[in-house]
Amino acid sequence: MGEAEHSRSGFLDRQTREKIDAACEWGILGLVLAALVFSPLALGAVRLSEFVVVQFLTVGILALWLTRYWLGKTHRLLWTPVCWPAAAFVAYAVFRYAGAEIESVARQELVRVLVYATLFFAVLNNLHRQQPTRILALTLVGLGAALSFYALYQWLTHSEKVWHFLRPRCYFLRASGSYICPDHLAGLLLMLMPLALAYTLLGRFKTIPRVLLGYAALLMTVGLAVTVSYGAWLALAAVLAVFFWFLFRTPSHRLAAVVCIAILAVFSAIFYFASLRPRARVEQSQTVHIERTPWKGIWPATWRMWLDHPWLGVGPGHFDFRYRQYRLESPREQNRPGRAHNDYLNALADWGVVGAALVAAAWGALLWGVLRGWRFIRRTASDLNPRKSNKSAFVLGASLGLLGLLIEAFADFNFHIPANAMVAVTLMAMISSHLRFATDRFWVTQRRAGRALGTLVLGAAMVWLAGQGWKSARAQYWLGRAAAAGNASAQLAALEKAFAIDSRDSETAYAIGENLRQQSLAGGQDPTGRAADAIGWLRRAIALNPYDPYACLRVGQCVHGLGYPEEAAEWFDRALKLDPNSYYMLAHAGWHALELGRRDPARAWLEKSLRLKPSGNPLAEACLKRLSGAAPPAATAP
Repeated sequence: MGEAEHSRSGFLDRQTREKIDAACEWGILGLVLAALVFSPLALGAVRLSEFVVVQFLTVGILALWLTRYWLGKTHRLLWTPVCWPAAAFVAYAVFRYAGAEIESVARQELVRVLVYATLFFAVLNNLHRQQPTRILALTLVGLGAALSFYALYQWLTHSEKVWHFLRPRCYFLRASGSYICPDHLAGLLLMLMPLALAYTLLGRFKTIPRVLLGYAALLMTVGLAVTVSYGAWLALAAVLAVFFWFLFRTPSHRLAAVVCIAILAVFSAIFYFASLRPRARVEQSQTVHIERTPWKGIWPATWRMWLDHPWLGVGPGHFDFRYRQYRLESPREQNRPGRAHNDYLNALADWGVVGAALVAAAWGALLWGVLRGWRFIRRTASDLNPRKSNKSAFVLGASLGLLGLLIEAFADFNFHIPANAMVAVTLMAMISSHLRFATDRFWVTQRRAGRALGTLVLGAAMVWLAGQGWKSARAQYWLGRAAAAGNASAQLAALEKAFAIDSRDSETAYAIGENLRQQSLAGGQDPTGRAADAIGWLRRAIALNPYDPYACLRVGQCVHGLGYPEEAAEWFDRALKLDPNSYYMLAHAGWHALELGRRDPARAWLEKSLRLKPSGNPLAEACLKRLSGAAPPAATAP
């Protein structure tokens, strides 16, 4: 068949295939860059309204990858050792989602796992050439430098805003860049600063790019300093110690190492005596927050949580809801911690030994790959200057950046911040791709069966992520409308539309029930009917999330308000069982016991509530005054 007949038959010729393949590769690179740059700028993409953008970018990556997958007659898959535990963890995440007790929370956790896995495998198999690797690495370095400059501006101007958002007072006199929490900016810079430093000293760059990389490394060091994140400082010190040890092993790099150490020492002294020490005195003179000590409160509770569910954990993303049952009896532990402030403990609590072992296996495989391929990566350096190589500079810098993040993970939860997690898995994929310089045995040629299986996996992930992203975007739109509503009726209508889109979201069901309860307390038209409707929605929230004490508490309040205080006791007891050391639950349990005339248990609960929160606890204070006869009885509780 001639070329013209071949074209008319509907098949693409080789040249056209190559052009489309190249366009898809650059398209994947563009989408990966968009996700990596957008996420840190969008507060770390911790909110669903921002993360859904990343989700759609991931769908685009999968679509372009599928196009590349079927363009060539043969498709070679780069499958390094780290891919096995990574794929196993994805399968385990699907399994845990299927049996999760809080479906909406587990679903969002699975979405994140699939996004990270897609990013890892897509970068590994589509962006392993040196040009995409260099573009990705330099873009991340530039992003880190830009965020460090913004952090320095916040530090110098005492700004308490991130873009137009006001930061919590607990971050007083600390810079956070485009993140809300300074520790999370520190986590990002920990990964990128060693990379910029390695490129500066070990990479093959011309003078101007090398100077710019050196300035970027210095700027990120400054950015890390002004976050005042002590865990990140210790991690950076450990990483730099390893880096300079590596330089001292090579005689030609010893002078550069000494100069860098001297610069860092001078900078650290100036920063401490001229800025950090006086600011610390200012911070100590202002009681802006109670200092949290996770190792005294959150960590012991997390440890007990894991001991109760050692093998499979409490469930994907379930930590924050299950934590209340294990909360210690302490005034410092009255807020929602969100995470365990220790990624290792958090992984054990959420995923159990099985999940934590798979994650550990992935990191172990990555380390093995670095050690296995290092001598081959260094050997590929230029013959004219065997000590300078962008490949070895990247592998060393990125590996040390990930080491720093692993060290900081003992005191923080950067792996649960989407922006930082995506940068981490991207660096892992780029490091792992360098194993191709050591051996060809990690290239797997896909035959028909393999390509069919790959198409099924990629296609299923693309369709499911697209469907979940569309659902999440529509639900977030109506939740945003509800938050901006000017009255309770408009808010209720928006919440109901959000729940119609995602009928397994326990928090939306609770919000609807609470809205109706507040309307019943305000009087107006048919307050009894509103209270009955509220009970129905709150029961639905409990069915979707059996570990929410607030839903149980609100049902008890509604039942009590309808004139059945004895029947309400069951719900107050249930709420207190789910959160036994919450000042809020104790105050309401004491109020209800007082309403029933049970003075002894009421006094015990109210006094414990005040011990846990001595100030800003009006319900407990008022009820104790009633017990002493110093205040009139109250019919309702807030």
